[in-house]
This record gives sequence, structure tokens and C-alpha cells, in this order.
Amino acid sequence: MKILALESSAKAASCALLEDDAVVGEFFLRTGQTHSQTLMPMAERLLEMGGVSTDSLDLLAVSAGPGSFTGLRIAMAAAKGMAMARDIPCCGVSTLEALAWNLRGFAGTAAAVMDARRDQVYAALFALEAGEVRRLTQDDALAVADLGKLLAGVKKPVWLVGDGARLCYNQLLEELPDLRLAPAHLLLQRASSVGALARQTARAGGAVSCGELTPSYLRLPQAQRELLARQETSSNTGG
Repeated sequence: MKILALESSAKAASCALLEDDAVVGEFFLRTGQTHSQTLMPMAERLLEMGGVSTDSLDLLAVSAGPGSFTGLRIAMAAAKGMAMARDIPCCGVSTLEALAWNLRGFAGTAAAVMDARRDQVYAALFALEAGEVRRLTQDDALAVADLGKLLAGVKKPVWLVGDGARLCYNQLLEELPDLRLAPAHLLLQRASSVGALARQTARAGGAVSCGELTPSYLRLPQAQRELLARQETSSNTGG
């Protein structure tokens, strides 16, 4: 099975080419350029260097969220565009679960966390056992303090992974001394983990058509939240 995986849910963008259970190649960039400038050129170059044509792909994998609204849409649109022209099956996977897959082979608990701003994170917990990743909680948006309460009752050590890891580590380490930061090369979202998780999902029957591929935002965009807040304030004041 040949898989092209795309990941642009946060500040870093990456793409990976997988064949069966092996990673053929991966590009990773964390620069000031927008993902609309970097993602497709990286994917095209990776396929070229890997000697793989788009027509020979068996699956297009993409990080489906949570994450940056714009970033998620860029990767989703790229996957849909390639899939639609060639009728390639697609698989969208949880950004948080893919982060936990960075830590396959570790022991303990993976706390996948992404900075959602205003002292909140997108988070989910996963058990790390015998090279497997098992979900413990559903993807959610919650305060860092509430995450700390969840982590108090899980198997130690707890590995923080994701772009919100340092935020949580700095705030929670005093009360949770068994917290660990994932190694630097595994800390952020990677397309190779998106592809590996998508491969397992597809083998279990989870692949969909490009038309069925949808993002998972977990909460409304900031502009909509601010609009609703203004409307609520206006209603409360009789304005």
C-alpha cells in the first residue's frame, strides 16, 4: 500500500510517503512561510524523489483536526484535489491520536496536547503499551488545570507531546512530577505518524471518498466565537 500523508494542523507542515509498513521519505518544515506555499511543493518533490506517481497511490492520508482552521483546510483541500482527479481513497485521522503515535514503543501514558490559546488546550490521553497506542479519552478542548486533574489518575510516566506540551509541562510539573516532555524530534505533529495511523484505519475499513473527508474543529472559529460573545453581551445589556 502506497500512502501520501499530509499534516498542516499547526505551525509545522510535513508530508510523508509510506509503502506498506515503511516510511520511504518525509519532509518537515517549520518556517515563516504559510502552508499554502510549502505543503504541495513538498509533496510533489517527495513523490518525485521517491519515484512514485500520484496515479500509483493507494491512499491519501490527512490530519483532520483539531488544529488551526486554516491549516486543516489547506491539507484537506490538497488531499481532496489529488483524490478527486484520480479516485484515490482518503483517510482523515485525529491530529491528537497521530501525535500519540509519535511515541509508539514508549511506556506509560501519552498526553497529546495542542495549544488552543487562552490557557486552553486540545487534548486526548492514550495508553502506551507494548508498542501499541490505545485511546483513553476522546479529543476535547479544556483548560490546562482540568487536564492536570485527568493526568493525576493515569499510568506514569506521562509523556506530553504536541505544540502545547511545554505550556502544560511548565504549569503542571510541580503538582505532577512524573510529567515528561517527548524528545524534540518527536514533539510536534509529523506526517509519517498520520500516514501510519491512516494505514491502520484504512485496513480496518475506515477509508472514505474525498467527498466524505471532513475536518474536526472541536470548537467554532475565533471570529464566530467573538461574534456570539458580542451578541450575548448586547442581549444581556438590552442593546
